[in-house]
Amino acid sequence: MSDYDVVVIGAGNGGISAAALLARQGRKVLVLEQSASIGGCCSTFEKNGYKFDVGASIVEVIKPIEMAFAKLGTTFQREVDLIECDPVMTIIDRDGSRITYPRSIDATAEVISSFSPADGKRWYKFVDLMREFTEVALNAFFPQPADTLADVAKMVAKDPRFLKFLPLFINSYQDIMEKYFKDERVLKTMGYQSLYFGHPPAMIPGMFALIPYTEHLGVYYPRGGMIQIPEAFRRCGEKLGMKVMFNTRVKKVVVRDRRAQGVVLADGTEITAKVVVSNINARTLYLDLIGEEHLPGLVRTGIKSYKYSKGVPMIYVGLDYSPPLDSHHSLIAVTPKGVNDYWFNNVEKGVLPKDNFGLICWPTHADKSLAPEGHHVLNLIPEGFYRLAGTNWDEEKPRFVDRTLTALEKFAIPGLRDHIKVLECTSPLDFERRLLLPEGAIYALQQDLPAAAVFRPNARSRAIKGLYLTGSSTHPGGGVPTTIASGLIASNLIERYEP
Repeated sequence: MSDYDVVVIGAGNGGISAAALLARQGRKVLVLEQSASIGGCCSTFEKNGYKFDVGASIVEVIKPIEMAFAKLGTTFQREVDLIECDPVMTIIDRDGSRITYPRSIDATAEVISSFSPADGKRWYKFVDLMREFTEVALNAFFPQPADTLADVAKMVAKDPRFLKFLPLFINSYQDIMEKYFKDERVLKTMGYQSLYFGHPPAMIPGMFALIPYTEHLGVYYPRGGMIQIPEAFRRCGEKLGMKVMFNTRVKKVVVRDRRAQGVVLADGTEITAKVVVSNINARTLYLDLIGEEHLPGLVRTGIKSYKYSKGVPMIYVGLDYSPPLDSHHSLIAVTPKGVNDYWFNNVEKGVLPKDNFGLICWPTHADKSLAPEGHHVLNLIPEGFYRLAGTNWDEEKPRFVDRTLTALEKFAIPGLRDHIKVLECTSPLDFERRLLLPEGAIYALQQDLPAAAVFRPNARSRAIKGLYLTGSSTHPGGGVPTTIASGLIASNLIERYEP
């Protein structure tokens, strides 16, 4: 007799959503989280009265999340107080000029047309393409497993329009952007978004070009911080009997006769289970927690072939005033070519750029309760990466923070330093240590075409029976709605294959 029907390793969005959904099926579920809090990169912490989001800063494309809560017998909106962010983005150029995009598609067309009439017209053509593709993706791609070619065939059968959009999977993000927009000023507003998926525009599949469109379907911030999303799943799951244990690290997955039968904790305790769900990095799962001795040769080779996704530094700033910004998100303007140059000349050479770009998140623009009255919080995400040539993050972090603040004061937030009351930085190395993300890989594994969909580690393991994967390592990849979609997919597969 097993201790539990299901043991879930990791309380990130994928793990905690799968756990709640499995509890809804009437299963006895235990979630094991190595840290003291829930959510992984989608979490929130407090320091000196200021609340900061660990990583994720907004949520959009919320249909997969709504689907998961619907299966729990509730709604996303009932469980989480979502604040709409409008405008969706301000793009700040280094000369100090700003372009702000409102949520309205028509109003955004007017903004683009004000400096590029031709691209203003092309915007509508781009929207028409992405509107239909988003419908197809949300219906047939994101909520469906992609473990086999048969699964892909089922996607096509569910929505035959899928075939129409195959060029989006073959062409790159940059190909799509440059097909529809010609003005460099417009391209500067849409080049950075490819890094949301961990690669530059030249390397990421064109399907991710939907993001500059889906932002206009609604960008939301959960009142109380990003942790409110995983906490909602925790709350729903615990009402159904799900149990969560914190500060509990899993050392091994117990495998007998090619079947997962439980886990061994760092203190040596063994917990048996009929099914094991992993929300951790797939390489760590297979190579360390399971062990190569349990894997067929092709599986070992395949798992080792995956590269880790990008890591990022986060700078958390508590301010005693309202910063001179216009939107929840402000982006430092950069063209697709500029992002590519950064990738090949900086990331691949391990040299941090002197002239950086990235994202400025202003959560208190939406939710003032995150800081003392009259105060505000910023989450700065200047671009960075794990492997540094000739130095390391422990040495580089103070210099990196100083350069970032100096640059932002010049053209984005004048006088910033004079108002700082709290200043913290989490480097990719810190993410590796605290959240056990190898190389600080926030999306677990690379997300280019050779590691997407059917080429990503399977949600239902082929190598180990009774083992299922959720989170960024498996389809549909990294991000808040996508990892929750993975939890939905895994729970559906377990319902089908594990009586």
